[in-house]
Amino acid sequence: MSETPVEPSRGSYLLPHFEHATVGDAMHPGILSCDADATLTDVARLMSTHHVHCIAVRGAAESKVSADVWGVISDLDLLRAGMSQDAPDTVAGLALAPIASIETSMALSDAARLMVANGTSHLLAVNPETQYPVGILSTLDIAWVLGWGEK
Repeated sequence: MSETPVEPSRGSYLLPHFEHATVGDAMHPGILSCDADATLTDVARLMSTHHVHCIAVRGAAESKVSADVWGVISDLDLLRAGMSQDAPDTVAGLALAPIASIETSMALSDAARLMVANGTSHLLAVNPETQYPVGILSTLDIAWVLGWGEK
């Protein structure tokens, strides 16, 4: 018995085309966070346990964006710190602040432009009414829409 190759499905009824997608369509809802005094090891374990590439950093800071989130730390930030002789003891010294954020109702194409302009691979997604963080948008999330969104 032989099988006939099947053309992979194109698009998804759940995912709009890139040109029509919003941040809310593509982002990962919810955020994982840590305190500013968390160690690099703590954050690395949190990322690896949950298979994420970015953690929001909570705590008091002048550059606070919304709620108590004031920075983000990515897996690349951890990699750089791990290779450094003089890495800080806590994530407070590594977290990217101020955070680049975008409202969930904004066009995904605008988010992509913002990422390129800021040289970042993650944006904090915020509720347009409350400005409270509700998710993280990554370049991989955008790639998912580019690859699987309706044509």
